[in-house]
Amino acid sequence: MTNQITVLEAESQKDTAFFWEQLHAYHARDIFPDSDDEDRAYFLSEQYRAQIQTLHDRKSNPMHYLLFQRGGQQIGFALTVIYGTEDGKQFLLEFCVLPEFRGHGTGCACAQALLDWGYAHGAAFFELNAGTENRRRFWSRLGFVPNGRDRWGVPLMLLPPRERINVTAERLTNIDELWDLESGFLDEIGEEPLDEEKQARLEQAIADGQITFFAAKRLNRPVGICSVSSCFSTFCCKRSGIFDDFYVEPAFRHQGVARTLAAAAQEFCRMQGYASVTVGCADCDTALYRALGFETRLGTMLACDL
Repeated sequence: MTNQITVLEAESQKDTAFFWEQLHAYHARDIFPDSDDEDRAYFLSEQYRAQIQTLHDRKSNPMHYLLFQRGGQQIGFALTVIYGTEDGKQFLLEFCVLPEFRGHGTGCACAQALLDWGYAHGAAFFELNAGTENRRRFWSRLGFVPNGRDRWGVPLMLLPPRERINVTAERLTNIDELWDLESGFLDEIGEEPLDEEKQARLEQAIADGQITFFAAKRLNRPVGICSVSSCFSTFCCKRSGIFDDFYVEPAFRHQGVARTLAAAAQEFCRMQGYASVTVGCADCDTALYRALGFETRLGTMLACDL
């Protein structure tokens, strides 16, 4: 079929040169049209190309230079990586249909061909940055859903895995697994991502035992977090806990993740000899927390900002 779109890896010198020529044109034309944009200079630089080439040449989780072809013509390209070490997550860095071939559903056809290529090469699910409304609208047609944001505050979208797998919850020990989920939590409550200074303070609080985080994992991917901060209750003269940072990635909600996380945090508090663990919540969330075992009402929590 002459209209069938195929996905080819840019391996020859000619194809690689075409890929980079079009990637630079895409960055200059579509992403950074302002010639004074500081990021534009970096993405058009040899430094950027060298960094991407290093990722392309690595043995584990290599970057792929892909070309879309239809009827013998190159009509677009993609830059992507499949993380076999992250349960088959395929991250889509760049995706472009060349301007002269846009329209009539070509973009969606190329995107579907890219997803099919991913599945054929071991991808289990797909993720991308979606910082613009146009990008969110386009990828939602392919089944992607908004899924929090990364540690720098950039919105993420995810095409969920086809296979549903039960999650487990454990104490979080790898701090690198925290930041994207914490950023998603803060975004959901209307707060900005943590800057480097706040990240450092939080990391120190974790190291000092002032706060303990728990992660819910689907295989090796963290899909939710919660925390317990230690305090002392003068009512019973014992330690108690404050439950917070409760967040499940939208793509993995309604699968028992919240219950698994809350149970892990509550069991930790029991094992530590805490008298209780409390949570502050909006009235609209009361039913949720009651269902998770927070059954005793303790009045209204108020705060004095300092």
